Amino acid sequence: MSEPTRIANFRNGRLLFDVSDEGPMDGPIVVLLHGFPQNHHSWDMVRAELHLRGHRTVAFDQRGYAPRARPRGRFAYRVGALASDVSVLIDMLGPRPVSVVGHDWGALVAWAVAATRPNSVASLTTVSVPHPQAFLCSMVTSDQGKRAVYMAIFALPWLPERWIRSNPSAFGKVLRRTGMSPSEVERVVTEVVPSGALTGGINWYRAMMIASPRTSAAVLVPTTHVWSTGDTSLARSGAELTGRYVRADYRLEILDGSHWIPDEHPRALAALIAARVRTAPDSHCPPQ
Repeated sequence: MSEPTRIANFRNGRLLFDVSDEGPMDGPIVVLLHGFPQNHHSWDMVRAELHLRGHRTVAFDQRGYAPRARPRGRFAYRVGALASDVSVLIDMLGPRPVSVVGHDWGALVAWAVAATRPNSVASLTTVSVPHPQAFLCSMVTSDQGKRAVYMAIFALPWLPERWIRSNPSAFGKVLRRTGMSPSEVERVVTEVVPSGALTGGINWYRAMMIASPRTSAAVLVPTTHVWSTGDTSLARSGAELTGRYVRADYRLEILDGSHWIPDEHPRALAALIAARVRTAPDSHCPPQ
């Protein structure tokens, strides 16, 4: 059997993605998917904790955020297309299943990957965003509809990114009101917004209604869902309903804090991810 090697990049069709592949090469592989309006650096603190626990982590700037993977038009940003990028990466990582972790929009992609590639996903940890069917149910069982108004605004053509680019400090204030740390707000405003990633990231919202039933099917892999009490975007109802759509060992973990769990609770989140990875069949996890 050949020795595993680091992955520097991968290609899905014409799209090229740079990859950050770190941690012990012989550790269980954890693929980390970021959300809006962040990039793969949102996982930096969690990754450091996972490396200490013996895990190899793989992260990348997703479609629309990666400089060489910014197709035009909202259809290119449907969930199935986003999940296909992750599928290509998983295939490159080797024949054994990997653990997948996603936060915010990255969680929605993670749900889709687990639903469509159950034999390739050893375990799943979703952070903040519940299973898509649970989210839809929560729209009529809680105040989720009110919380989601901003999603409809982001789905408008050209206006959201024009406003953000013209008012970066005001956008920063909006992010701070959601609980994002001042340092992360500064990074988003000074790095992500001017980078050209904004339209691609917002196109995820514009394409959210273009979904295949396959990407929102119940998942068959061991799953942990993590929700936080101070999340202004996502109601508790969605988190509590998510277990209905997991046909495997499932845990709901609730932390105190804002929507930005990877930034706010990196050690606690890493511990939850590691605990879930340990329950996966043939995980080969190091002792804790």
